[in-house]
Order: sequence, then structure tokens, then C-alpha cells
Amino acid sequence: MPILHIDGDAFFASCEQARDPSLKGKPVVTGKERGIAASLSYEAKARGVKRAMPLFEIKKICPDVIILPSDYETYSLLSKRFFEIVRRYTPDVEEYGVDECFADITGLLAHRSLGEGGRHSYKGMAEHLQQTLTRELGFTFSIGMAPSKVLAKVGSKWNKPHGLTVITQDTISQFLEKLSAGDVWGIGPQTAAMLARYRIGTALEFARQTESWITAHLTKPHIEIWHELNGRSVMPLMLEEKTDYESIQKFKTFTPPSTDRAFVFSQLVRNLENACAKARRYGLAARGVGIVLRTQEFRHAGCEIMLERPSALPGEILLSLQAAFDMIYVSGTQYRATGVFLIKLAPERFDQPDLFGKILKALNVRKVYDAVDALNRKYGKYTVGLAASLKAQQFAQHEGERGDAPIRKHELFKGETGRQRLAIPMLSIKI
Repeated sequence: MPILHIDGDAFFASCEQARDPSLKGKPVVTGKERGIAASLSYEAKARGVKRAMPLFEIKKICPDVIILPSDYETYSLLSKRFFEIVRRYTPDVEEYGVDECFADITGLLAHRSLGEGGRHSYKGMAEHLQQTLTRELGFTFSIGMAPSKVLAKVGSKWNKPHGLTVITQDTISQFLEKLSAGDVWGIGPQTAAMLARYRIGTALEFARQTESWITAHLTKPHIEIWHELNGRSVMPLMLEEKTDYESIQKFKTFTPPSTDRAFVFSQLVRNLENACAKARRYGLAARGVGIVLRTQEFRHAGCEIMLERPSALPGEILLSLQAAFDMIYVSGTQYRATGVFLIKLAPERFDQPDLFGKILKALNVRKVYDAVDALNRKYGKYTVGLAASLKAQQFAQHEGERGDAPIRKHELFKGETGRQRLAIPMLSIKI
């Protein structure tokens, strides 16, 4: 049962190089609007640039770097083309991310469109697909082929960029013995730390545990990973086309610029509320949050933080946001804009138990935000919000702003009421 995992190499930066061939072979970084590296070409990686590195540090170690703003519309378009090409080979495609997918090619060796070079083996089919993607999109993809999704994911990371790695039942142990358990897709830091306490360090040591030990110590998702590492496909492909967001960003410029620390932070919190409201509307939660501050001289400072658990609740994210803000804010600097980016989005879930009851508390807070969202829909945006964003709301009211449109100073429209809308601050709720 061959499963492919197809992964775009440095996808966002590669999209930029594909649409502007003059950028090929040069160190390219996207994320200018954030002030930190969102994606980087392999040429930039070779110079020591790392993801989430502040742009001013990148310029120090790589003076000839080309820094571009992220163009998510273009990336989304090329992502759709990517999936369309894969579906020429098989209808069984799971769009796992904007730059990666799984594909089941079982029983498709005689596919008419492959030509002589791709008919005789599953590896030949994978090679033909890889060549087609590179030819039609203008950049490379790495592919892993294996009996299960987890092993295919191992294979696609094995020989980047432009690698094709085949893992068979007979060669599984050769790959897993060189792979840390914490590097296996789906095994997070906490689970890796727990395994380490039992002296399980490699993926092979994890795979060789008995089923009784696995079921006694781990939950269903990790039991499935154990089966998959042993070459048993138990995780079906999710074949629906993706309609959700890879990231959500909210950016706001204010005039005049300000050196008031509390005011700038208030603007940042307001962006957070807007981004989280949009995430909740689509049933999504962020695993990480990025922030950016723009000075009057159009210089940027940014920072990314990972959250303890995926969330779309501003009150839950606020402490992490404050810590990130404190790291990059420079006293006395005139700031003119702030931005918040919710990243690594996933479906919002409250069904994972924890020792301290945080999930149950978060579920109760989510119900509070359901009421907040309903009030804001009925009475107008920002009717209820965090107390931390009150300064930004008062500034907006003073400037005649209501949401994204100005307050009308003239007579009411026919049939319109003269209802007064009040900004009601909501206290932050500590989870």
C-alpha cells in the first residue's frame, strides 16, 4: 500500500523565486511585514539564516539577502495548482498543509498519463510526479513513499531538497534507528520527555515497544503512530479539499505615531482580538502567535511565540503576547503600526484531557467568547473587548472610527435608529 508524502521545498520562498526567475540561486527571505523571517530559501539557510530570526540580524549575517513581504494570495494559488497536479495521478489526496499533501497511489501503476518512464513501478510513478511538479511550478518538491502516512512523512524529510526516499517494510528499522522519537510527526515535546524517562530515545525504540506497554502508557493518537511506525496503515487519508486558513494576520496603522508603551500594547491587543475572532468564526485555533511593531522610520521588530496549547482565546494568549512585546519594545521609540499573526492553525479542540483541568477551564472561557462574539455581531464591533485594548478603542472613537469604517456625522438613514453603542471592556480571564 504505497502512501506518498509530498512536501514543497522552502515553499513560500520558492514561490517567489518561481515567479521572479532573477531570484533563483539567491538568498531570499519572506516576512518583511512581520519583521522576522517567515520562510527562507535554501541559499539563505546555507548562510545561517533561520526561521523567525529578526530581519536586522539576518542583514548582519547575510548582507545581500533579498527580503520580501509575504504574498499569501500567490502562495495559495500555487498551492491549489500543486494539489491539482497530484490529483492527475490519484484522486486520493489529503491536503495536509498549504505546501504538503499525502497521496495514496495503490493500484495505479497503469495510469495512462505517465508514459513509459513511470509505468513499471510505484517509485517510477513518484519520480514522474516529482518531475511534473518541478516542471510546471518551477521549484522542487521532496517525496517520501512508505506503507503508512507517518513513515511517508519520515521519508519526505530524509533527503531535502528534491529528495525521493522509499521506505519499505524491510527497511523501516534502518530509518527509525537514526531518528529521534521527538522528531516523529505527532510526537510532541511532552510525549518525547515522557518516553525519555523510560529510556526510549529513538523512533525504533518506540516502535519496538510491546502493544500492551503502548496502550498502558499512551493515548489513542500515539497508539496509532506506533502502528504506523511498524508499517501498519491505520490513519486514513482525509480527502476533503481544505477551505480553512493557514494563518490569520491583522495589521493596524495609527496616526500620529506614539511613544506611549501602554497605548502601543493596546493597539497590539486589539489586533489580537480581531485575529482571534476570525479564527473562532472558522473553528480554528493557533499553535503560535507572531507580533510585529513598525516604527515611524518604517523599521520592523518582530517575535514569534509558541503556545502551550492551540488557542483562539485572547485572554488565554495575553500573557504570552505581553512577554513577546516586552522583548522587542524599545522605550522612547515612535511606533506607527502593530501587527499580530496567528500561525500553525488547526481545528479548535477541547477534547484532550489534562492533569490540571486547563482544558475544561478553556472550554468555559470559550462559552464566554461565544457570548462576546454574539454581542459584537448585534451591537457592533468592539462593543465588548479586553480591558487591555481599551486605550486603542478610545483612540478609535476619538478619531471617529467604528470598526473598519468611520462613524457618520450626518443624519441617520431612513429607518435607522439613533442607538448609542458603548465600548464595554471585558476583564482578561487567566486560564
